[in-house]
Amino acid sequence: MPLRSTGSGKVPGDPVHHPLFARCYARISVTAETRGGLAALRGRLLAGLSGRVIEIGAGNGLNFAHYPRTVSEVVAIEPERLLRTLAVEAALRAEVPVDVAPGAAEALPVKSEAFDAAVLSLVLCSVRDLSRALAEVRRVLRPGGEVRFLEHGRGGGPAMVFTQRALDRTVWPLVSGGCHLSRDPVGALREAGFELGPYRRLLVPENGPVLPTSYCRLGTAWRPVADAARSR
Repeated sequence: MPLRSTGSGKVPGDPVHHPLFARCYARISVTAETRGGLAALRGRLLAGLSGRVIEIGAGNGLNFAHYPRTVSEVVAIEPERLLRTLAVEAALRAEVPVDVAPGAAEALPVKSEAFDAAVLSLVLCSVRDLSRALAEVRRVLRPGGEVRFLEHGRGGGPAMVFTQRALDRTVWPLVSGGCHLSRDPVGALREAGFELGPYRRLLVPENGPVLPTSYCRLGTAWRPVADAARSR
């Protein structure tokens, strides 16, 4: 089921088109790799993965350099065409096979139960339909398949949560490619039927100003093995 890497040009039905945000994100994210400590977090996020992996919302492909060689293939889904172009370039430098393809998290263009693991990295904040996106992740994972997640969301005291929610209702999604600050990624995974493994709450950057985007969770979840019996 190889997907053809698609980087340049507009794909019919591109579900996301944020060219200004994509340009800004491409620059800011590279800086955050070192100054914000994200490169080290990506390494921890992906350590020990193996088999076929699907990455949802691959952005400009900054995870690709951190996949261990035990991964046989990465299918990277990215809906924004400018970021997808950059992801294709990053895929060419990766040490594991990476196939970049267009698609939305709510309707993944892959077969059911085709992957051993799924990677969610700073993407659940911006999907349009969170429950539907996670249902798709559950569909494409084999029973017992693993989810690795590094997501930001609601955190801090009452004043910070109030600020996050106020920004979500006003300007933040408009200027940040549909991002939401006050979502609860761990709660959403639990509600979608995943079995939660260990996860950590952390601040990004670890040493620096605490921003509405700083409250992150890094952890693991699984599609229940019992799903295999239900699908028979």
